Amino acid sequence: MLGHRNPQRSLFETQYWPHLVPADSLYARMGAVNDQLFCDEDLAEMYCENNGRPSVPPSLMSGITLLQYYDDVSDQEAIDRLCFDLRWKVALNLPLDFQPPHPSSLSVFRGRLLKHGQERYAFNRLVQVGRKAGFLPDKVTLLMDTTPQRGAGAVQDTYTLIRKGIRKVLKAAGYTLSQKRRGLVANLAAYLDSDRKADIDWADPAARAAQLKVLVQDAEDVLDLAVEHADDDEVRTAGWLLAKILGDDVTSDEQGNPQLRQGVAEDRIVSMTDPEMRHGHKSRARLFEGRKLQVAADQASELLLAVEPIPANTGDGRGLPKTVGGIEREHDITVERVIGDGAYGTGDNRAACAKDHVDLVSPLPAPSDPVVDKTAFTIDLANKRATCPQGQIAANPKPAKDPQGRAVLLFIFERSICEACPLFARCVHSKTKGRYLRTHYHEALLQAARQRQGTAEFKQTYLLRVAIERKIADLVQCSVRQARYIGTAKDRLQAQWSGAAVNLRRLFTLFKGDTNRMRQVLAMVG
Repeated sequence: MLGHRNPQRSLFETQYWPHLVPADSLYARMGAVNDQLFCDEDLAEMYCENNGRPSVPPSLMSGITLLQYYDDVSDQEAIDRLCFDLRWKVALNLPLDFQPPHPSSLSVFRGRLLKHGQERYAFNRLVQVGRKAGFLPDKVTLLMDTTPQRGAGAVQDTYTLIRKGIRKVLKAAGYTLSQKRRGLVANLAAYLDSDRKADIDWADPAARAAQLKVLVQDAEDVLDLAVEHADDDEVRTAGWLLAKILGDDVTSDEQGNPQLRQGVAEDRIVSMTDPEMRHGHKSRARLFEGRKLQVAADQASELLLAVEPIPANTGDGRGLPKTVGGIEREHDITVERVIGDGAYGTGDNRAACAKDHVDLVSPLPAPSDPVVDKTAFTIDLANKRATCPQGQIAANPKPAKDPQGRAVLLFIFERSICEACPLFARCVHSKTKGRYLRTHYHEALLQAARQRQGTAEFKQTYLLRVAIERKIADLVQCSVRQARYIGTAKDRLQAQWSGAAVNLRRLFTLFKGDTNRMRQVLAMVG
């Protein structure tokens, strides 16, 4: 049942006693607006109307959760701070003798938020405050970038993934029950008895190869058993995971013996603990396993408008149209410009933004050899002609397809003329043909973008992007670099509440410490 804070005040209320919490700190300012910051009625749907004991007030739980991410502490440490940290008591307007709830109440509260689709509650509410106060205009310029988030699941090698995959399928199919287990062959039943690696010499390549052969054979036998339970969603999901691991990590030699695949599959599973984790990299030197967080902020107010987890193995800009559309729907604003690094400036993104009348400010990559790069050629799309830097012309291009199967043009220059060119060795790599150029499906948009990129207006606008690095630094201070939980849904909750903590601090700055005015705006939001 929904609980409320007791309106009866105590002599031990922190605001009645002198304390040394700085008046300009987030804790003191949060305390000044605490009674308006979150509303119990906003989350009433998460509780039974007329049955059970009164809950810890959701407004109080929201404040505790926000401070927990702001200070990057565990559930137990959060409860300890409610007992002993004067800053938290001031921020939450708690009496000195406050009896805190059990640490498990925080987990239960997060579960309720997820179950009822309220994981964005605090984030959206504080963005609304920015809108009501006039800090966030109707039309905004988005600053965008991503930051890596290491997953909470254990990163596992192929042997462990297969072993745990076999065990997962067997358990999903109910073979832990004694009556079903009696019909299971001994080598498969052993996976239910032990979850440890085989006792072999792992430094011996022959021993590893033999163990891989055993695991693959057992996995194939288990997948055959899973077919008998194909109508069970849990078995079907576990079987799909195991089959994907075999497909991504294992291949066969000429004799048909299984061996580990060289290289890494694009969508390779790295953990059976959290199958949604993926290999990722922000640069060649910065590799990680987990997810990326897509971060978007308003350029004028520097309020965060989106902090969304995306797969670690996807490009930073791949979800740009979806992110822009989500921001416009969630916050009832119009995105008129997006500023992002080169990862966002793909032809497809430019086409999507042009369709929605969004100005995309993103640089195109600098060519490694600008003298003979495609950008040094003049491509006349209207007349279907291409001219090389030395004046040779290629006309009558051949129709071709890009990797997505879309129609593009292929220009091929005469090899005899190319051979006489002083740039031949640098420009032509074919042993039989002259230089060839393949246009992009959105070639016209890319040409316009490259031309704009050299203007002073572009350079000045692109400099505004630096602010997103500050916002990411703020998020890192609020515990987003390491995932706390298993699964994308819970990681999204962590990202949203960390973003809410960053936005609350930013709002105090925008209000210039005027907590009375902020209280009035919070009351308007309801």
